[in-house]
This record gives sequence, C-alpha cells and structure tokens, in this order.
Amino acid sequence: MLRKKHHCLPVVGRSSLNKSNKKRRFTDLPVRYIWVGLVIFSLLSALLAWVSYRSFQPPPPKVCGTPGGPPVTAYRIQLSDGRYLAYKELGAPRETAKYKIIAVHGFGGSRHALLGGLSDEVIEELGIFIVGYDRAGYGQSTPNPQRNLKSEAYDVQGLADALGLGPKFYVAATSIGGYTGYALLKYLPHRLAGLAMFAPVTNFWWPGIPKEDAKKAWGTQAIGDRLALSVAHHAPWLLYWYMTQRVFPTSSTVKMERSRLSEMDQEVISNFYENIHSQNPLEPTQQGKFESQHRDMMVMFGKWEFDPGTLENPFVNSSVRVDIWQGDIDYLVPVILQRYVARSLPWVHYHEVPGEGHALLGVPGLADKMVKTMLLGHE
Repeated sequence: MLRKKHHCLPVVGRSSLNKSNKKRRFTDLPVRYIWVGLVIFSLLSALLAWVSYRSFQPPPPKVCGTPGGPPVTAYRIQLSDGRYLAYKELGAPRETAKYKIIAVHGFGGSRHALLGGLSDEVIEELGIFIVGYDRAGYGQSTPNPQRNLKSEAYDVQGLADALGLGPKFYVAATSIGGYTGYALLKYLPHRLAGLAMFAPVTNFWWPGIPKEDAKKAWGTQAIGDRLALSVAHHAPWLLYWYMTQRVFPTSSTVKMERSRLSEMDQEVISNFYENIHSQNPLEPTQQGKFESQHRDMMVMFGKWEFDPGTLENPFVNSSVRVDIWQGDIDYLVPVILQRYVARSLPWVHYHEVPGEGHALLGVPGLADKMVKTMLLGHE
C-alpha cells in the first residue's frame, strides 16, 4: 500500500510570530495614540520637575502687615530701603539715660530678649536704656533676602539713628547675633561706645582657624549639625530642602533638641528663655523659618566678606572696649574656636567662664557682671 506523501510547509517559530505581531501591532497603532502617550509622558515629566523645584524653593514669607501676614503690634522704625524693624524698649527713658544699649538677639530670638537676666537694680543704678529689635525676617521685622554681614551692621545704625541714640551707643550681642557685632567692628566701629558678645557663634570655615582646631571642634558636633552646617556653607541654595526633608538628620538647634546641651543650659533654657516668648512662642519665626533661621545659618556659616581673626583694633586712641564671654562647656560654640579668636585679637577682652555653657545671660548674677564690665570696665 502506497503512502501518500505530505508536502509540509515550513514551521515558523512562535517567538518569531510574536515578535512580528508585536512589531506590526506597534507600527499599526494610530498616530493619535502615539501622540497621546508622548503628551502624557511630557506631562508626568513636567509634574516631576515642578515637584522637585517646589521642594527646593521656600514659600514666600508671610510679611507682617501685608494681606495674609501676621498683624503688626510692635513699635517699628522704617529703614532707608523701606524695610521695617520692630523694637522694644526697657529701662531708663531714652532721652535721659546715661548708657544706651542695643541688644542683638540670638538664633530663634526676638526683640523681647532684652538682656534677660540683667537685674532691675543694675538698670536703675546705672541709668541704663535698652532697646531690643527683631533682626531682619524675625518677629515683626521685614525679611531681607539680601541679608548679609554688612546689612546687619547698617540695620543697627538705622535703628540707633531713628531712635536718636546719638553718635555712639553700646551693643550687646548674643550667640549667632555675634556676627552683627563683628560686622559693626568691621564696617561701623566709629558708632560703638562699647561692644560685648556673649558666646558669639564662630564659623568653622574662617580662613585663619588652624586646621587641627577646626577638626577638633567639628568632631564635637552631632552628625545632623555637621550636615546642616555643611549645606549652609557649601550649598546654601539647597538649605531649605535639607531643613524640611525627613530622611537625613538636621540641625539640633532648629529642632530644639537639648540632649547635647549641658545640664545648666537645659535648665536655663527651660526656666528662663522660654519665659521670654511665653505669650507668643511662635512669633520669632511667624513670617517663615527660611527668612529667619535658615537665612541666619547662611550668613553665619557662609563665606564671610572678611576674616574676624585679622581685624585690626579700631579703638587704639579711645576708651572703647570689646568683651567676649564664653562658657568652657558650650556645645553650640566650641571653646577651642573662641580661644582662637582670643589669640588672634589680643585687644579684645576675653572672659572664659568655667563650668558654664551657652546660655550665659541666664546664669544667676552673670548678666549683671557682664553688662557692668562693658559699661564701667569692671564689675
């Protein structure tokens, strides 16, 4: 029996068919579908870029006295550039006071920090007038996006002239407000009758600081503080994002973490400084943290226009004195860097307070001692 021969067609593999079909299906897609896909892809890309941009850009400040901003309740003066400075007075009448002091507050502070800790007895005995003010962007003072060392010094001069404090006045600067003190020494020393700085913050990147000292001081800081300060110095445009993200550790000072502070500092801050802002604890940063605290960090830890360690004595032929007070267990301002300043500026009177930390004005009796030293040259 003869078998029929079957003529077999060549078998095409499934994978080849699938690829061919896929290729045909894609090429056969209507052009409009392709355009829709491209549009969706473009929109998603734009949305991602917008979200990224928004995360890097701080929101506009809520300026006091403007629609949507906090109300103005403080006394204010207007500066030559149109900005306002809010201020608060204490002590003897401005017109008859023997000593007139401008108090420069620290990080997260305000005009209410009128040399707190200074006794009424000393104020009355010496006839002291004190004016505290909100530095630019803090409290009820207009933010200054161009804030720098020089502008801070001229803000002090503008306040003094608006209040009629005379050709010379005293300045007492606390903590990060110390950069205003250094700026006054650099740009407006002729306006100073005296300057006292209480634990003024130092910059790890000042050119004159010995590398070994800077390394030791840097090693005392928590990882979050080191990262935040590094961003403020090297990439200030990134600071808002860094201070608002939740992945990496950030500044313990901004977050009000006190575990790194000395026991005395923790007690003083709890019992003393918080009372200053007890009525409105959020007022110092109510216009936004970026133009207050973040801007402070960028100015303090950015690249300075001068090296404080090279400042020459502008008071050679006068009785004006400059005092720096520093606790030797201060976490926020490593004492090793303050000792560098003392060595570099022998014309500055340096006082190291053993066993004390950063909040010197809250130490019982110390505020009286520091202010008397500034005004009288002795306690």
